[in-house]
Amino acid sequence: MSQLLALVILTFILFIGDMVAVRTKAWVPSVFVCAILFLAGYWTFFPKDIVSLAGVPPVVATMIMYLLITNMGTLLSLKELKAQWKTIVIALAGILGVVVTLLSVGTLIFGFETMVVAVPPLVGGIVSSLLMSDAASAAGLSSLAVFAVVIYVIQGFAGYPITSIFLKKEGKRLLELYRNGELQVTEQKDAKAEIAATVEPHAQRWRLPEKYNTDFYKFFKLALVSYAAYLVSTLLGPVVEISPYVLCLLFGVIATSMGFLEKQTLQKANGFGIAVLVLMLFIFDGLNKATPSMMLEILYPLIGTIIIGIIGMYIFSFLAGKILNVSKNMAFAVSLTALYGFPADYIITNEVIKSLTEDEKEREALTSHMLPPMLVGGFITVTIVSVVLAGIFVGFL
Repeated sequence: MSQLLALVILTFILFIGDMVAVRTKAWVPSVFVCAILFLAGYWTFFPKDIVSLAGVPPVVATMIMYLLITNMGTLLSLKELKAQWKTIVIALAGILGVVVTLLSVGTLIFGFETMVVAVPPLVGGIVSSLLMSDAASAAGLSSLAVFAVVIYVIQGFAGYPITSIFLKKEGKRLLELYRNGELQVTEQKDAKAEIAATVEPHAQRWRLPEKYNTDFYKFFKLALVSYAAYLVSTLLGPVVEISPYVLCLLFGVIATSMGFLEKQTLQKANGFGIAVLVLMLFIFDGLNKATPSMMLEILYPLIGTIIIGIIGMYIFSFLAGKILNVSKNMAFAVSLTALYGFPADYIITNEVIKSLTEDEKEREALTSHMLPPMLVGGFITVTIVSVVLAGIFVGFL
């Protein structure tokens, strides 16, 4: 098989996944469709190294991961998140619930290594899944490497319908309050101007004339910050082991606060799309070791892990919501964003709101109270916490 034919086949699979997700309004996740097609390919005519053959060897995926995680750090603004502190606490409580129940009950049933591999992908996205899959492969645990990928693929099926049910309950409660005159539309402050005002003075010292602020300069700064994170991780190695990926996230936040990195640097350097393409192909490459018998073998721990994790998430988010005076339905929905993140959190919330009322003012009221915590919850869990967890958990294998 030629390189370009391999690339055509793989990108076509990713396109089919996106198309199905759009047609079903994300109820059938694109990653699930892609995983099924990849498995079908590997079990029939795909060469086992089709991803490397297409031009994405592991070394390229590693480079992209450093840049992508550092870029994640540029999304974090403490000022933007300050107003949603309760949401952050509840999201963290939900993740703590998953960790506690899986490392206790889950370990008793499925074993410690299985649960260590399961936790970060269950509460995160592609990056945490890839980190755990690579760590399991390096430890010689090939079935668990596949397990990390499959959890990432399947988790949305549990998250989408449950989130929709609890958001509808919350929406009906808020709608009744609004119709009784007890709920007002929350004014959404535009934080961008405020943040720009604080970052702008710092940014001046790093800013080149616009004609020199090229895509390559943006890539250079992103690579430099990534290298600084890697260097610090290496220097700290003899004293304390900290994943360079976790430091990339932290250094991305610091560099953005200093004005050295722009928000969404990778997007502005026109590199985000190809970065995601590379990582998606690389994570599905982890399925090349999966056999039909292995898939049957991991089915039981897969279903059990998701059920136990969600129960733990509900208990801890309920307790956090109770303490912070947030309804149990909203608290659980916020925690569930860990199972899918953006843009599914945005799509599901909007779909629920549209299903509850035709009145634009009522929709506006519901949106102002339901959408911000859902978006912040997804950002905190998938973007930040899952990467940190993966960085810690790889040390357990």
